[in-house]
Amino acid sequence: MSAATGNAADYFIKRHLREGRGERLAFADPWRNLTYAQLAEASGRFAAGLTAAGIERERRIALLLLDTIDFPIAFWGALRAGIVPVPINTLLPPDITEYILRDSRAAALVVSAPLLEPLRPLLSRLPDLRQIIVSQPNGEPANDPGATGFAAFLDAAAGNARIADCSPDEVAFWLYSSGSTGAPKGVRHLHSNLRATSDTYGEQVLQIAPDDLMFSVAKLFFAYGLGNSMTFPMAAGAASVLIPDRPTPDLVLATMRRFRPTIFAGVPTLYAAMLAHPDLGRGAGSDRLRRSISAGEPLPEHVGRRWRDTVGTDILDGLGSTEMLHIFLSNRPDDIRYGTTGKAVPGYALRIVTETGEDAANGESGELIVRGPSAAEGYWNQRDKSRRTFRGEWTYTGDTYTRDADGYYRYCGRSDDMLKVSGIWVSPFEVEEALIGYPAVLEAAVVGHPDAEGLIKPKAFVVLQQSAQKDDPAGLCEALQNHVKEKIGVWKYPRWIEFCEGLPKTATGKIQRYKLRQ
Repeated sequence: MSAATGNAADYFIKRHLREGRGERLAFADPWRNLTYAQLAEASGRFAAGLTAAGIERERRIALLLLDTIDFPIAFWGALRAGIVPVPINTLLPPDITEYILRDSRAAALVVSAPLLEPLRPLLSRLPDLRQIIVSQPNGEPANDPGATGFAAFLDAAAGNARIADCSPDEVAFWLYSSGSTGAPKGVRHLHSNLRATSDTYGEQVLQIAPDDLMFSVAKLFFAYGLGNSMTFPMAAGAASVLIPDRPTPDLVLATMRRFRPTIFAGVPTLYAAMLAHPDLGRGAGSDRLRRSISAGEPLPEHVGRRWRDTVGTDILDGLGSTEMLHIFLSNRPDDIRYGTTGKAVPGYALRIVTETGEDAANGESGELIVRGPSAAEGYWNQRDKSRRTFRGEWTYTGDTYTRDADGYYRYCGRSDDMLKVSGIWVSPFEVEEALIGYPAVLEAAVVGHPDAEGLIKPKAFVVLQQSAQKDDPAGLCEALQNHVKEKIGVWKYPRWIEFCEGLPKTATGKIQRYKLRQ
């Protein structure tokens, strides 16, 4: 951080003004642009407004915002004031949103107008909530009784608040985990964590430069999207494109054509859907595209190869987590091995540990644990879970991995998803990847299911390509089973295959296998 303060807002915003980059573009959404100087001024006003509203340092405010330029203004404005922003998944049902607002004791809610109506009945039940600020995605004034419009909140602020003097080890913001296996957990991150991810993955793997324009389909409320759209471009003085809507292949391609980004960040599900789009071609619509990245779930090998052949850029597949803030294990531009998650990002150390706590040998599976500078401080009000995940310098990921003799890490599944079939461990992801390699299959998910004897065997849920022949499901089922046997082993084939229209997923694109098991 700068010599003046450990507040991340100094490094990511004010530094650019001191070094003459104030007029450079920072963010663009479908309606507006925002330079670094404008971001500094607007976030300063937002900070002053929070202080005037009586919200003290270290209190939390919730950001239930679509991806527009109001998000960085509110996020960095809160940090400037020493107040803790808590981005919330915009796709959650109202009862889970209420849980997060209550759990975090948010003193204010900054909410996009289209998201407010379902929340009205519950807001009066929140005793800590004292201020509601409504953002119109297009920047127009918001007229809502009982709330303050975002533009009016900025206009009413008296002056431009100075940046609060914070320790680099001070909690800066929270992110709630996706809650795919239970209630969301509040993950507390420090001011220093933001720069840690840009100094490691952003600078050394992504290699983002000042002239880059970043476009991430992962939203800002998600740790992956927060780094892609804010931390990495802002560290380099580069810019980012934000879209408030759901990233369908049509919208993504239109955005690529309009803004011509140089770096694209997606998730495996979207890459597969875009590869099925008839208009996909070189650059995916952008003649400046030089790099593509993926995270959220492991990238199937054939998807990476098809994207490279069709679009012209490799996909750098990586692994990150809310607890580590961003990617700590990744393929690199000059070192890509499809089917693996690559190697440790510089600055991070990795181990694979067995059930007995010993380091696994090459080829032996175990839980992946990581040590690095971006680890969260812990979970809010979840002492037992904090102790399970954060053990000294090591963070336990819950992911099962193997490491080959060349040092590449290969994903096997979540630790609680692994199946023991005929006495041998089977990775659901390995079966899924084999199924997805069949031309008729778009997506697949595999879970354990008891047979007539009560023994666990793989069961597959399969989404077919639109072009697939669907008039002989029994024949297709047999063909898929034989395909898996040939690709990865006779004992690993799914004993049952259920064809479905879609798979249950979290808002960040992760398959919710527990729903399939139910």
